[in-house]
Amino acid sequence: MKKIYNPNRIEKYIKKWWNKKNIVKKKINISKKSFCIMMPPPNITGSLHMGHAFQQAIMDSLIRYNHMLGKNVLFQMGTDHAGIATQIVVENYLREKKGKKKGTYSRKEFIKETLNWKKKFESNILYQVQRLGNFINFHDSKFTLDKNFSKAVKKVFIMLYKDGYIYKRKKLVYWDPYLKTVISDLEVEHRILPNTMWYIKYPLIFKKNTKKQKNMYLIVSTTRPETFLGDTALAVHPDDVRYKKYIGQYVSVPLIGRVIPIIADNQIDSNKGTGCMKVTPAHDFHDYHIAITHKLPMINIFTSEGKILSQLEYFDYKGEKINEEKIDIPNILRNIDRFKARKKTIFLLDSISFIEKNESCQSSIPHGDRSGMVLEPMLTNQWYLRVQSLAKTAIRVIKEKKILFISKQYRNMYFSWMNNIEDWCISRQIWWGHQIPIWYDHSNNNMYTGYNEKSIRKEYKIPDHILLEQDSDVLDTWFSSSLWTFAGLGWPTETKKLKYFHPTNVLVSGFDIIFFWIARMIMITTYVMKKVYGIEQVPFKAIYITGLIKDEDGKKMSKSKGNTLDPLDLIDGITLSQLIDKRNKNLVKPKLSSQIVFHTTKQFPNGIEAYGTDALRLTFLSLTSTSRSINWDMNRIKGYKYFCNKIWNVSRFIFLNISKKVEENNLQNSFLDQWILLKYNILLKQYHIFFKIYRFDKLISILYHFVWHDFCDFYLETIKPILRTGLRKEKESVQYILSFIFCSIIHLLHPIMPFITDMLWKNFNELYNIPVQPIVLNSFPMYENNAFPLYLLQFVTWIQKLISVLRVIRVDIGVQYNFTLPLYVKCFSMFKKIFIEENYHFLKKILYLKKILIIIKYHQKSSSLFRIIDDTELFIPISSTVNIKIELLRLQKKILETRVLIKGIMEKVKNKNFLKNAPENIVFEQKRRLQKNSIIYNILKKQKKFLLYQKK
Repeated sequence: MKKIYNPNRIEKYIKKWWNKKNIVKKKINISKKSFCIMMPPPNITGSLHMGHAFQQAIMDSLIRYNHMLGKNVLFQMGTDHAGIATQIVVENYLREKKGKKKGTYSRKEFIKETLNWKKKFESNILYQVQRLGNFINFHDSKFTLDKNFSKAVKKVFIMLYKDGYIYKRKKLVYWDPYLKTVISDLEVEHRILPNTMWYIKYPLIFKKNTKKQKNMYLIVSTTRPETFLGDTALAVHPDDVRYKKYIGQYVSVPLIGRVIPIIADNQIDSNKGTGCMKVTPAHDFHDYHIAITHKLPMINIFTSEGKILSQLEYFDYKGEKINEEKIDIPNILRNIDRFKARKKTIFLLDSISFIEKNESCQSSIPHGDRSGMVLEPMLTNQWYLRVQSLAKTAIRVIKEKKILFISKQYRNMYFSWMNNIEDWCISRQIWWGHQIPIWYDHSNNNMYTGYNEKSIRKEYKIPDHILLEQDSDVLDTWFSSSLWTFAGLGWPTETKKLKYFHPTNVLVSGFDIIFFWIARMIMITTYVMKKVYGIEQVPFKAIYITGLIKDEDGKKMSKSKGNTLDPLDLIDGITLSQLIDKRNKNLVKPKLSSQIVFHTTKQFPNGIEAYGTDALRLTFLSLTSTSRSINWDMNRIKGYKYFCNKIWNVSRFIFLNISKKVEENNLQNSFLDQWILLKYNILLKQYHIFFKIYRFDKLISILYHFVWHDFCDFYLETIKPILRTGLRKEKESVQYILSFIFCSIIHLLHPIMPFITDMLWKNFNELYNIPVQPIVLNSFPMYENNAFPLYLLQFVTWIQKLISVLRVIRVDIGVQYNFTLPLYVKCFSMFKKIFIEENYHFLKKILYLKKILIIIKYHQKSSSLFRIIDDTELFIPISSTVNIKIELLRLQKKILETRVLIKGIMEKVKNKNFLKNAPENIVFEQKRRLQKNSIIYNILKKQKKFLLYQKK
């Protein structure tokens, strides 16, 4: 073994060893239980972030743990085609690298270019996943746009369509004018930004076909005055006394003269603005619901690019096109961008004195999370999935505990959304994705669904001369992702994986995609399994929800803020200049660059050192909790690198002291051997419990304490004299226990720290030229000997205190740690006397004592030190070695401390109110403390008196 722990060297070596051993590609043994996790497929658009690495550390630990329990395991890797995100990235890539825009390509050519880009950049993700040590067959990675997955997506769409779940309709959606596609409600960022509220006059008309009332207006407040073109009503609250007399009357829309009614609706907030609201159903979700309730017409005023139309589009409340009186749009507003139109609208209204006033305000403005553009609510034709009946099943399987949420707090979040779920818009107006399997016969106004045009013509007997055109939209990425657990295992092909591993065991995911993905997987999987196999099968049996990894200040990690950390930089290290360059790349706000340089330099003045994968994984698991926010802690990963280093150095010591293999037979275990085995047995029980209840933070805590404190700092340090000067039987016992506990530790640590543990396991076996295989292929050590009594814990705790006292005494008197001292022990416990007598020779060696004498009374004939540990008094004669001056100072300090303590207790026990009101057990305890400390005080004074005499 190398003297210095080098994680980078270890990881490279062990990865090669794993590949050589081909450890993942094992045949399924159907007689064993199964355990499967489908890794949430990362998007092919970029690199893994801290959240990915955090969740993968949890998943891989679970996989390795269950493999070592003897189960067939599958950790299925895959990548997601990430429709909109990928199309944006590829368009930018083609523009920068080839100087071409998307419009210069045909659809087929663009998809080909995107597939070429995917092949090049997907390998980055696979490399990162490998670096994290995941137990995955990377040659069997799935992609949500590969041939078999596409077949699965089409089959599910066709089933849902034919069962009446899928329909097409014109509804209000969030539209991205930059991407020219609908955006899911769940992919909208609502940003609170400065805005202006405009107060606009709407002239009153008391009858629909009469003239405006001179100088009579209703004032409407709005932050979007340009949408006046789409107004179809004014709405007030029915109980608002200011407007009751106007309900049922009409107003004229400024500039265009359209006459619209004044209606009453309970949804109106009388305290907001003027309490009189303009209703623009085609461009506001709140207004849209009002329009449906009151059967108002809806008017679209924008093009797909967010410009004002030359001619407005009219629809009824069901979204059907209608013919209305054409209203002329002012020429100055036609074909201009919506934000320019706002300025011109304000100019026009102000020129005719129709603006009462304006005031600054804060507004929630929807932005696309991919493009960053302000989104526009618009009426568009989209495909929808009816989800009410699917949601009922998805709610029921959670209530029946067929799927468990870990932790339970997320059940209510899930139910809240599912009970109010609306139909799912599943279409997107882009090229990259699963093209919707619908073909149109425009000549006969027919619509068909099928796998391809050939199968449709055959099924519906459509002659070749009739032109069929496929729908140009693609399916929402989350639609294909909702098939992940079964399509990722090979469905619709009846694979062994599908039969054996579905339903999968646990999904590890963030709370932020419970609605995006988790709920939809449950809905689609239960439907498909019931439809195809006639059984109700869930996608997974448990959902482990993680918190969101944030920076050390509790802020969300974001490239736009320049506060992200790359997991590989924590593993391999990175210089300060490289880190600054990485954080400044692709900033949304370049002005932040100087701040990023300042904060990064302050936080990482020397860059980031290489911590290695094992320390990173340890840190991630130690940070797991039920909290939604997890603040990253650089000090913690530093501490866990020290932990790895500690294990490495301890291993070197052990290997040097177990040069030959010791058999278990006829060993004479000391009480320390028995104690460490007892502690290990307790650890083992807790270890399995914490794995089963997903409390990885507690798991890391007990492992850390046992390895560092119990085994390394106490057992190993205490038995060193035995290894040097002990009897053969004592040495062999210690060597066996060292070997056993060491091997057990690295097996228990392996699911969490795969690299260092396999390296040490390999080195250990090579000591004896034993053929070795990776730890994951082994089973857990099962120590079942419960013969060691629990009172050993109490005795060893006393020994630990005794060691500490003797260590301090040796320091005080200025002798080496192994300087032998005589020890006189006055015990009040017969049990402890017997324990000392039975382990006399062993205790002498490990405590570095000349002798141990159990006494009834101590006759002080020479200078000696006095200490008390629990129910035991210790006397250490030190006449020839003690520094009386130092000891007197220490005694005087201890006498003063004890005097202050006694005074405080006496004030309590003499206080009549305390004696009257305090419980009897508390009063008794205080009196006992007073008696004990009084005895100590008197002994300390005698000790001081004697030392003063010795000094003279």
